[in-house]
Amino acid sequence: MSIDTIKRAAMRRKYHVRKKVFGTPDRPRLSVFRSNRHIYAQIIEDVAGVTLVSASTRAKGLRDRLSTGGSKKAAQIVGEAIGKQALGVGIKCVCFDRNRHKYHGRVKVLAESARKAGLVF
Repeated sequence: MSIDTIKRAAMRRKYHVRKKVFGTPDRPRLSVFRSNRHIYAQIIEDVAGVTLVSASTRAKGLRDRLSTGGSKKAAQIVGEAIGKQALGVGIKCVCFDRNRHKYHGRVKVLAESARKAGLVF
């Protein structure tokens, strides 16, 4: 398989998920991006096109607590952080955008820890 074929398939999966998930002011979108070395989470309001809250393994407060950014433990810490920040801003309900990734592994751990922190989705 060529790189172009892999990228095209990834974009097709992303569009398939995004056509169903849209963040409103009442219920913003929790978007997860996963790379090999880090994991990122953002809460986005799509109507205004604004990122309300974000957390990642590259953030200064979280970077010190982690040995590596590409583990399930790192995803759990990022999920807890995004949940606490969202509740601090007044966001309780979100819709989950797993991007193009399957709901397992680090993406699942992040989602479950965000739920434990108090987010509803």
